[in-house]
Amino acid sequence: MDRSPRARCPVIIDCDPGHDDAIAILFALASQEIDVRGITTVAGNQTIEHTTRNALTVIGLAGHDAIPVARGAVGPLRRSLRIAPDIHGDTGLDGGGDLPAPAMAPIVADAAEYLTERLEPGVVLVATGPLTNVAIALGRHARPDQIIWMGGSVEEKGDVTDAAEFNAFVDPDAAAAVFAAGVEPTMVGLDVTHQARVGPRYQERLRAAGRAGRFTARLLDFYGAVYRQRHGWDGPPVHDALAVAVAIDPALVRTEHLHVRVHTDGPERGRTEVVKDQEPNAHVAVEVDTARFLDLLCSRLESLP
Repeated sequence: MDRSPRARCPVIIDCDPGHDDAIAILFALASQEIDVRGITTVAGNQTIEHTTRNALTVIGLAGHDAIPVARGAVGPLRRSLRIAPDIHGDTGLDGGGDLPAPAMAPIVADAAEYLTERLEPGVVLVATGPLTNVAIALGRHARPDQIIWMGGSVEEKGDVTDAAEFNAFVDPDAAAAVFAAGVEPTMVGLDVTHQARVGPRYQERLRAAGRAGRFTARLLDFYGAVYRQRHGWDGPPVHDALAVAVAIDPALVRTEHLHVRVHTDGPERGRTEVVKDQEPNAHVAVEVDTARFLDLLCSRLESLP
């Protein structure tokens, strides 16, 4: 795939907005290195009704109403849905203010159908939620050029259980299927996203950055309160935006070529374990240039009209 500075990388975002998903979408739309071809939604941070509405609202806020949004899976492949109102509120975007109703509706095709038709060599999929839609599409022989997934963790403890990160925990069967599909996803997990926190200086920079920046700052106020209460951090991680950043500039993270096993049952459900003696099946992000990432995020959101 041509990733020269002048080539815009075609990207589809599969997401469950969610505060950090919403910021990731705005970040992607503001970045000239990538061409957002479509957005698909999945149930995760909130129900599919909320995540789809939120995706439509955010692209409208950014002035990109022409981007197709396909509504996806209402729950995991084989188990009940767990959502995160304790993190994202009852709407998924609590704290964002009085947002207008979306000016557009989802397309007729569902997310798995859309991904199956559109994921092909040359297209990068950035997945920032449970991998339900992605697993279905890969099962139908979709083959993107690359999958960048915000999910999992290796050394860092999980954020749902000690073993599991939220996206992996919600649909571990889908995650296991994706890692077994031969596509070698890039896993951008808690090991790096917890390092990339948006502190007060960056929050105030965003607050002064027009409508999209103010919206982002309000999201971070609400979202950050959760992390301040739970961890004592002065700024929240924006997990999903880092996955988008890897599509924009892969050099922002250092990865290792490893074999990742996804545990699907029992007390370790959702654990993404590195297995040393098996052939690599993924590229796992282990280090991030935090300052460069945060400067890139802020500068791009400042550029939105």
